[in-house]
Amino acid sequence: MSSKKFSSRRRFLGTTLAMGVASPFIIPRSVLAQPGQAGANDKIIVGFVGTGGRARQLMTHIPKERAKIVAIADFWRQKMIDTINEKKKEETEGGFANIDQWKMYDSDLEMYEKEKLDCSFVVTQDFTRTFASCRAILAGLDVYAEKALTAYIAEGRALVNCVRKHNRIYQVGSQQRSMSLNRFGCALIREGKLGKINLIQARNYGQPQPIPKNLPKQDIPEGLNWDAWQGPTEYRDFNRDLLGWMRWQEYNGGDMTNWGAHGVDQIQWAMGADNTGPVELWPFPEGNRKVAAKYANGVEVRFELEPGPEGGAIFRCEKGNLEINRNILRANPQELIADAPALDPLEADDRPGLKWNARPHIDNFFDCMASRKLPIADVEIGHRSVSFCHLVNLTRRLNRKLQWDPVKELFVGDDEANKLVDLPRRKGYELPT
Repeated sequence: MSSKKFSSRRRFLGTTLAMGVASPFIIPRSVLAQPGQAGANDKIIVGFVGTGGRARQLMTHIPKERAKIVAIADFWRQKMIDTINEKKKEETEGGFANIDQWKMYDSDLEMYEKEKLDCSFVVTQDFTRTFASCRAILAGLDVYAEKALTAYIAEGRALVNCVRKHNRIYQVGSQQRSMSLNRFGCALIREGKLGKINLIQARNYGQPQPIPKNLPKQDIPEGLNWDAWQGPTEYRDFNRDLLGWMRWQEYNGGDMTNWGAHGVDQIQWAMGADNTGPVELWPFPEGNRKVAAKYANGVEVRFELEPGPEGGAIFRCEKGNLEINRNILRANPQELIADAPALDPLEADDRPGLKWNARPHIDNFFDCMASRKLPIADVEIGHRSVSFCHLVNLTRRLNRKLQWDPVKELFVGDDEANKLVDLPRRKGYELPT
């Protein structure tokens, strides 16, 4: 690989992002040793896009013997300052020895232009995540992105196409795929060891509400790039209520695409349906916000269980019932899981998020950066899981039966529903073709 690939990064970024053309296949700096560049035994160089609460948790989970954070980027400078101050106080094993050298960037593009990174952790709001991911991909980087992966269905297909076209490794933060109990449980179902599936019960997570029309205009906080924060969505005058973006339908799918994406991911995995989805969805009974769905093989999924922080489902099968949640497996009869592995080790302290250790999932991502094999939660997997969640929300919104074609990723004979598969984007925030 020519050293010009990196020395011309600024020109390369400007051209590819403006024109949406294919980047060359750039192997990360950590894979091939070159003069002035690290080799396979050196630390992976990491940049973060987004510095909110989940980003700060992931920073702590980065295996410091394998990787080094050198830069962070955010639309709001104060959040970056707060992040660095918080991490300086953190007493973790090994600490962040280089935190005083972390660079702060108000733009992810500027970070990519000035830093020789191997990968980007994209931990932005849901509605800017796909756009930010594509910018990292076009910069020649591998990506670890949080979920919910997308804000609407067609956005996810565009992201998958971008990842494949540019030969990137893309890991979605569905870390239950890296947990031993979850792997074991999903394999039991997928391999038919519990017999025919009679019914799958999923948690009925809620969805957000439309943004009120009468929010008063307020002063934009110092250091916040409000235009960039809104990304591809309709421009609105600043109001602090909008910062609570998970409340609003125009920004995301609420808990259904947040926590629900974890549960649906386990359903898809156990069903062997990572590259497809349901073919039919309907509300049941009318008016209570519950939704049922059916796969082409006739297996029915009912979103009817109370919401909870475990992100799983109950599989009612011919030989018994199996409940798969985050690092939790329950069975009736208990003998169904007699050979189950032990619980995965958890973080020792009780800070938010650390009890669900993301380190094995990040390790899988780093392993695949070197091997160039698909990670355990590849972008196609993440897209299909969150698409199912989007379909549940659309069924509630339209409140009628819908037929879905998982190959074409369109509703069958339903123009009204198909208008909601793809959404308009503001000028300047178009996805690459």
